[in-house]
Amino acid sequence: DIDEAVTTEFPGCRSGFKNKEAPTTGGYFENGIGYEVVTPNVLNLGVSPDYLIRSVGERFQKLGGIVLENTRLKGVVVSERVGAALDIGESAKPITAKLVLDCMGNASPISRQQRYGKKPDGVCAVVGTCAGGYDPKSNTQGDIIYTNTEIQDKGNNGQLQYFWEAFPVGIGRNGITESDIKTTYMFTYMDADSKRPPLSTIMDDYWDLLPIYQPSISDPETDLDIKRVLFAYFPTYRDSPLQPAWSRVLAVGDASGIQSPLSFGGFGALTRHLGRISTAVSEALVKDCLHKDDLGLVNAYRPDLSVTWMFQKAMSIRMKQRDVDPKFVNRLLASNFQIMNDMGMDTIKPFLQDVVRLDGLIGSLARSFVADPLFTPEIVGHVGIPLLVDWLGHLSMLALYTVLHNAVSPALGLYADVLDDHPRQQFQLRRKMEAWKFGSGSDYQFEKDE
Repeated sequence: DIDEAVTTEFPGCRSGFKNKEAPTTGGYFENGIGYEVVTPNVLNLGVSPDYLIRSVGERFQKLGGIVLENTRLKGVVVSERVGAALDIGESAKPITAKLVLDCMGNASPISRQQRYGKKPDGVCAVVGTCAGGYDPKSNTQGDIIYTNTEIQDKGNNGQLQYFWEAFPVGIGRNGITESDIKTTYMFTYMDADSKRPPLSTIMDDYWDLLPIYQPSISDPETDLDIKRVLFAYFPTYRDSPLQPAWSRVLAVGDASGIQSPLSFGGFGALTRHLGRISTAVSEALVKDCLHKDDLGLVNAYRPDLSVTWMFQKAMSIRMKQRDVDPKFVNRLLASNFQIMNDMGMDTIKPFLQDVVRLDGLIGSLARSFVADPLFTPEIVGHVGIPLLVDWLGHLSMLALYTVLHNAVSPALGLYADVLDDHPRQQFQLRRKMEAWKFGSGSDYQFEKDE
């Protein structure tokens, strides 16, 4: 299906952090503006969701599955002993199942019921468009994360650092076709304070700043053929992945909070875990490990996810946080990305693909301190002592999970394989080993190992 599904392919994506839009050479401290780097084979494929959904649906139905289109789910009733029933309306017979997978995204009513009354710990606000009218000659690579402004002071709405992301559309495999269509996003990280600006304000800033980011246009209203406009809040919670509150119900994907607080979530955030989750779900059904305590091991604590919270807080500005250098975020990211790029593909590529590993993290942090030691107190003051202490705890767990995966899992895996007469214990041990593997980023496949 790959050849049919992939409609766009280009060499790689740019990461750049600048105080203003200008050509740069060298590092941040050499030019005083910023740093940018192109990383190959990262977020460089565009796929057709229509084709993927249609193909998966057809395969599912050929295997005996049933798809109910335009069917509203009104509720789920669970019996730990008997199973689960899905209420799809008074005129329809309830659907019964051994296990319910909640794949309804971050707006899932099941997850919202479980988190009822809890304010998100962070928010990624995203606006953007898919539009034609850009220069086809320069529409040949993407931007994964890019800044060209300093921190924006929005008055009573607080301060925001805007980031850009862009991808060419319709250029074919390996960029063999010219296209003037591009998807551009502008996003920012912030807390969930009620005084934060509405999406309409951020959208207005997007239209004003877009010609600076994309100089091939001067007036979006007249120069662009808008295909669609996108805007959303992506809430993130520190107590993620979400542990099941009920037996026989398992949240999957964004509904579970499995995505990094730095990403938009979606299918891309789930692909890394597809093999792990599908295997765990199959085993849970076969071994009848459907109690919430068993299913909780599928969405187990992951220190690689928890350590990214400090990065998100470092890239945002708290409400009423004053005396922040407008260049703070650009200086922080420009210097760190230069260090990660200097360390090689084995450091920067996992990070850009939302995989945090102990070796890359410790190495880049140590080099950052050596390169800019006077900046460290400013970073600590920006994120705050309580968050730093919490982060150090997760960093320690990241180190422990790395050791457990490399030193304990090989022997424990052999022991688990002979526990066929004890299916629940076998299921639990395998999930623990997966938690150590994925929670330490040890699942990442380096190119030389593939």
